[in-house]
Amino acid sequence: MATNELELQAVIGFKGNVPHGLILHPDNEHLIYPLGSTVVIRNLIEKTQTFLQGHDDQISTLSLSPSGRYIASGQKTYMGFPADIIVWDFETRQQIRRLRLHKVSVSSISFSCNEKYLASVGGQDDNSLVVWSLTTGAAICGSPAAPDIAHDVKFFNNDDTKLITGGNYNLRLWQFDEINKKVRPTDANVASLKRKITNVVISADDTMAYCGTETGDMLEVRLTSQFSLNRTGPPGPPRGQLFSLGVTSIAILRNGDLLVGTGDGTIAKLDREKLRIKAQCKVLGGVLSLALTNDSTHFFCGTSQSNVYWVDVDSLTPELRNTCHYDRINDIVFPHNYSDVFATCSVNDIRVWNAKNKQELLRIQVPNLECFCVCFTRDGKHIVSGWSDGKIRCFLPQSGRLVYVINDAHANGVTALTATNDCSRLVSGGMEGEVRVWRIGKHTQSMEASMKEHRGRVWDLKVRSNDKEAVSASADGSCIVWNLENFSRVTCLFESTMFKKVLYHPDESQLLTTGSDRKITYWDTFDGQAIRMLDGSEGGEINTLDITRDGDHFVSGGEDRLVKLWNYDEGICHLVGVGHSGVVTQVRISPDQRMIVSAGAEGAIFVWKMPHDLRQTASNTQ
Repeated sequence: MATNELELQAVIGFKGNVPHGLILHPDNEHLIYPLGSTVVIRNLIEKTQTFLQGHDDQISTLSLSPSGRYIASGQKTYMGFPADIIVWDFETRQQIRRLRLHKVSVSSISFSCNEKYLASVGGQDDNSLVVWSLTTGAAICGSPAAPDIAHDVKFFNNDDTKLITGGNYNLRLWQFDEINKKVRPTDANVASLKRKITNVVISADDTMAYCGTETGDMLEVRLTSQFSLNRTGPPGPPRGQLFSLGVTSIAILRNGDLLVGTGDGTIAKLDREKLRIKAQCKVLGGVLSLALTNDSTHFFCGTSQSNVYWVDVDSLTPELRNTCHYDRINDIVFPHNYSDVFATCSVNDIRVWNAKNKQELLRIQVPNLECFCVCFTRDGKHIVSGWSDGKIRCFLPQSGRLVYVINDAHANGVTALTATNDCSRLVSGGMEGEVRVWRIGKHTQSMEASMKEHRGRVWDLKVRSNDKEAVSASADGSCIVWNLENFSRVTCLFESTMFKKVLYHPDESQLLTTGSDRKITYWDTFDGQAIRMLDGSEGGEINTLDITRDGDHFVSGGEDRLVKLWNYDEGICHLVGVGHSGVVTQVRISPDQRMIVSAGAEGAIFVWKMPHDLRQTASNTQ
């Protein structure tokens, strides 16, 4: 395994379903958020990104110390394995502590007011409360958090010996005794009220706690000598007004008013006197993060659909600042010989991105359908896409306007698609193994041929530069080279694997394939014989490949969540990109060879810098 790492240039994405995962630093210049197993720190003024990488699985919780000096992130992992908490120094961007005690996942983290202690709550398989010393990195004491699952923990704002936890039918005040190494709980007196508490915030003077519930109301609890329920809100007939899909986040403004985010995308402002709704607005996705500026005039809002909004507190008018895919990405494609934009497709939509500033240029949405594949025609005038309803849809790349639809192109979904170099034909593959050729006229689209030899899903298609042959890779363990003039089979490559990807070497003398057997295989295009076989991964199947224009290097990605850069002739992996927390579903090398773009099942797009010496080689080739 290579030890050198690919340099991460930028990421497009935000893991919106991490509770309180979007954090604004006290300097009002940096936004901190998780993306897969990476913590991203984005400078809002200079529009730059830095990355904190140390986790080996998805980040499940994130917290910032009161002064902004430390960042703490917790992760989830597999059953029976420890889930780490990493404490980072914000200034140096370095890891200073790795805390390991919780099992499977970490639900919530909180810093004490003097930044000497850190409290953490484990997930439902662990469900323990642990208080750590930040000075030594050792666990001081711990206790089962509650009889049922605990979701959130918060230290008091002015007292580092008290903290509060909330969860399913439990709300507890804890007294932390460092000398005796104990935490002693007191259960809140909420009478007969039963609620699943998802998040807790504490007022600046430590007199009240506000708890959001799955039921959709909010509990106001006294934190004085009587740890008891004060009231619920917002008021309304007959038992209070309930927010749809629960209260998912709460923030307290300077004047004591409350901001509430809900599971259906409502943001409401409540007055502190009677907890009545003063104003509200709607955003796309459940509101899981509210990050206030220091003066409480504006805030950032993060949603479960990975949208980031900038909202004015007085008028509650949301302005979309950042957006990205929130589900797995199925395909990435660059236009021919043009590296300034690229397109991605996912569940529900196709998005076109500016490769320089990483901003979304266009979004094409088809509700309740999944886009499996996308390609640009060689002239760049159309975006052609294959969908789960079996239709091929063609759009204009600047406006997103629908140009044509080929109905019933394939039963159960169009899974692979490519256009010929003269832009006159499309070759498509389906879920049931058919390969079909379509003639694209000015006003009509007709099927020229349907070739049915595969018995499983067609995962990939490539056309030769002369448009006379195409190759298809299928899950049935075969790759077939087709003649596109008489629509017959030329050669067939067999292997005991589910082929996921096939591509031609630039000189078209060899084919490169990969699949579920974790092997990368070189084939001779003349006689269809395997020339060489590489072990592409140790941990899982390989899903995707792409090759440089000169054919000297190629990249791979798969279930081991690594992006690997290989030398083609040596068959050796030289560089590895670490960052994805989901399966790598697609990788692409930009036409100018300056970057590698990878996408994962977690919805993240990672942009990696191509090593400088490879760029030089590519520019000489051009």
